[in-house]
Amino acid sequence: MTTVAEALSEAATERAPAKPPKLNSAAFKEVPQDRAVRDRIRAEVERFCKSVDKSKPLTRDSAKEMAESVLKTLGLGESCLGFTMVMLTNEFWRDQVAAIPFHRRLMLLPHCLKNAEGCPAEYDELGLDCKKCGACEVGDFRTKAEELGYKVLVSEGTPIVLKIIVSGHVDAIVGVACLNVLEKAFDKVLLAGIPCIATPLLSSNCKNTSVDNDWVFESIGLHKPAEGSKTKTYVHLMRAANGLFEEPELPRLVPKARAGSPEQDPLRKHEAIAYDFLARGGKRSRPFITLAAYDALKGAPATLADSGWELPDHVKRAAIAIEAFHKASLVHDDIEDDDAYRYGAETLHRTYGVGTAINVGDYLIGLGYKCVSRDRKALGAEVAADVLDKLADAHIKLSEGQGAELLWREAKDKALTTLDALKIYALKTSPAFEAALYTGVRLAGEATAYEKLIADFSRNVGVAFQILNDIKDWTGDEDNKLVSGQDVLAARPTLLLALALEGSTPAQREELLHLIAQSRTTAANPEEIVARVRRLYFAAKVFEKADKLVDKFRAKAESLADEVEPTEFRELLYYLVDSVLEKPTLPQQGVTQFVQLGK
Repeated sequence: MTTVAEALSEAATERAPAKPPKLNSAAFKEVPQDRAVRDRIRAEVERFCKSVDKSKPLTRDSAKEMAESVLKTLGLGESCLGFTMVMLTNEFWRDQVAAIPFHRRLMLLPHCLKNAEGCPAEYDELGLDCKKCGACEVGDFRTKAEELGYKVLVSEGTPIVLKIIVSGHVDAIVGVACLNVLEKAFDKVLLAGIPCIATPLLSSNCKNTSVDNDWVFESIGLHKPAEGSKTKTYVHLMRAANGLFEEPELPRLVPKARAGSPEQDPLRKHEAIAYDFLARGGKRSRPFITLAAYDALKGAPATLADSGWELPDHVKRAAIAIEAFHKASLVHDDIEDDDAYRYGAETLHRTYGVGTAINVGDYLIGLGYKCVSRDRKALGAEVAADVLDKLADAHIKLSEGQGAELLWREAKDKALTTLDALKIYALKTSPAFEAALYTGVRLAGEATAYEKLIADFSRNVGVAFQILNDIKDWTGDEDNKLVSGQDVLAARPTLLLALALEGSTPAQREELLHLIAQSRTTAANPEEIVARVRRLYFAAKVFEKADKLVDKFRAKAESLADEVEPTEFRELLYYLVDSVLEKPTLPQQGVTQFVQLGK
């Protein structure tokens, strides 16, 4: 049987990657309780940042290094590191935030600033619906911000904020949050290149906390003409990828073949279902990769300016093709797994029936190929053939990986090694990244010199991404299927299962195999099965082992990126590693999370 060590060998690196290791969140410890100390740190940060090159994106690691330098100058300890990093981020972005019109800014406020006793506000899908009663600072800050034209949101977390940013409604964030929340938001906001200023809460007890009010009002009122260099950002390309699937871009680029009301004609209705699913939900990460790769090899104009750049329609349609293939695979996967929900809504086969859903998936595959083939004159025969060949290769590999998974699920022998699982992952997930990356590169010019790099990089990123997806399945995923432990209930051959089988005692292994076999029977109790499998996973230290595997694959991907030229493409690969391989909080032992809608 293949051991974990043997399975790791392919991902091992011969040398350390050029990028520094990730910052441990333990560095975010406390806000100095003495206002004089906070003022000293802020003043020294302001002096320090006068010599910082603001054209280069700020990262968590560079912010940490700068913050350590500031604290050393002040003679302060590491406990202030998190607070100092926030101050550095604020000063880095201050002028760029100030240059953005008020009506293009988002004010983000936390729930915990509200008066806990008798607050009349209620919660809606966007957070706290503040009544501006004057009983706490929330109403004061909100009133000031709205008077200036801000959009205001009283809500925790970054997913909804990023969605608002990507949708194009706002260009900067001015917020208030505790250090714990800011620590979680650091990577996402900095990686995306979103101008932001945050005032830390003075404590993290989440009840009747306080903040430096004058700092908050100062940040709200920041306003001055643009000056100096702008920081590189991928937000423009993220918005471009998102906009491909909205009005007016989608119908312009890929017009429907049939006009009129879908209710009057079954052909129109089928087409409408397919287009609706293509436009529904998702992070648009694959079309973004295509657009960003093309942009990087054209000198990265979209990352350096708000205007003056434009993507050709044939590049946009190729990005739509990548998403069409992805969406087709999701429709078919949902049928094969009999999943109930996708993007927070009922799956297509549950809504329209299995036959219709299969056909919608097939339609999207055809639409994807058509998006490329229709531009063969603009692309040239050789480029069009190369792109279509890569898409076909990815389609075949995906089907091979899914086929291997389905055959395993139907087999009586449920033995599974880590190497078996990793092979399936390399076929199921990596080809989509490879096709998206290759397509953008090939549309920009000759891709021969990059082919092996793209394949190797995509394999490592794709496998690590799938492992993270498996881990997220045990923490619940509101953007996807809303079921914790669903991989177990669907009897999927995951890496977590393979690690558990290899790391368990014979008795535990027998119990685990019995639970997997039982999970697909009508008499099964899903809550009990998930709870028992969870216990066995913790006994085998599955989540810790999977987390280490992610680090190994990530390190290999970064080491591959270290050698890449030009700089713009290398920076994009680093960005993809950081953004695609965002780690979730590992499941905690003794905490059972089982949420299955419709039961």
